Amino acid sequence: MKTSIFGKFQKLAERVDTLRVSGRLPFGLQMDEMLSQTRARIGNREVLLAGTNNYLGLTFDTDVMEAAKAAIDAQGTATTGSRLANGSYAAHLDLEERLKEYFEVPSAIVCTTGYQANLAAISALAGRGDHLLLDADSHACIYDAARLSDADTIRFRHNSPADLDKRLSRLPKEGGRLVVIEGLYSMFGDVAPVAEFVEVAHAHGAMLFVDEAHSVGCYGERGRGVAQAQGVADKVDFISGTFSKSFASIGGFCVSRHVELELIRMVSRPYLFTASGSPSNVAAAQAALVKIAGEPQLGQALWDRVHQLYDGLTEAGFEPISPAAPIIAIPRPDEQVAVAEWNRLMDAGVYVNLAVPPATPQSKSLLRLSVSAAHSEADIDEVLAGFRSLLEDGAPAPSMAASGS
Repeated sequence: MKTSIFGKFQKLAERVDTLRVSGRLPFGLQMDEMLSQTRARIGNREVLLAGTNNYLGLTFDTDVMEAAKAAIDAQGTATTGSRLANGSYAAHLDLEERLKEYFEVPSAIVCTTGYQANLAAISALAGRGDHLLLDADSHACIYDAARLSDADTIRFRHNSPADLDKRLSRLPKEGGRLVVIEGLYSMFGDVAPVAEFVEVAHAHGAMLFVDEAHSVGCYGERGRGVAQAQGVADKVDFISGTFSKSFASIGGFCVSRHVELELIRMVSRPYLFTASGSPSNVAAAQAALVKIAGEPQLGQALWDRVHQLYDGLTEAGFEPISPAAPIIAIPRPDEQVAVAEWNRLMDAGVYVNLAVPPATPQSKSLLRLSVSAAHSEADIDEVLAGFRSLLEDGAPAPSMAASGS
């Protein structure tokens, strides 16, 4: 008897059915109408959004929207091909120049998505005979880049420069060495000790690659990320990021203090064989970059709301995994509790992210919040009221929840 190609998904289907019993299925929830940066209509109800990664709230910014509209009028809706085959639009090159100026580096490459930026850069930089060392909690796109690369891949303990030091010291002298970490980790909201990683990596002749997807716009002078905030941006070898969060668009980039980064345009398969970013996305990202670099009040508004939410949650008795950050993760005892609570928050008109294994480190089940500069004090009070209602309705005590796996 032949086995269906879908047979491997049977256990997944059973898991989804179990989750559906708790109420709405959290994954891929339909937003019927976007009302603002922080509000959406779901069905016939308005819901407060506290899980969008829209850190600076620029998705409804007038200048960003007008730039995108003007680009469509001038250049159409799409490029319909890769930059290798169809050529680069002037806007692609101009955005790369603006990124060079912003990060004060000689080299920048713009890609079609943030996921693709990591896939394109890492898989090309680390090749056969090289050693690729990844933080254990790295994003899926970093692991996928390692699979595409022919390099020998080694994981080291999360946020542990000491463990990296041990692993680097055991490697043979032959081959290049590339260490990959993130600035702000997307699940737990914890920040990497980038300055320490720079010191360890360079002591062993390795280069350091920092994914700042969630931290550009949120940390550092002019929003230039965790590496800049820790005073080592000029020592980090490669920085990648995305346009889909603080930049309010779609796309990604990699910048480097090494001009040789430009060479990967000719060998990186994800870059060579993907259609380039649409005119509207490129224009929106460039307009957002102007805001990020020139309007520090956006970052201040973000951090005001971060501290309001973090302090309110801890005062209520919840125990976030990490210190205050634009991402705040509340661990729950198990998947069933997390799904049930997610549904109760939705009943209270508050949308947060549900994060469950295998997408989470340490197999934790999380209610994950992301704060926006566009959130008002009243918005955060509304989120806090939703979380307090979980306790009033008999949710597990926060101390029990924080110890869950």
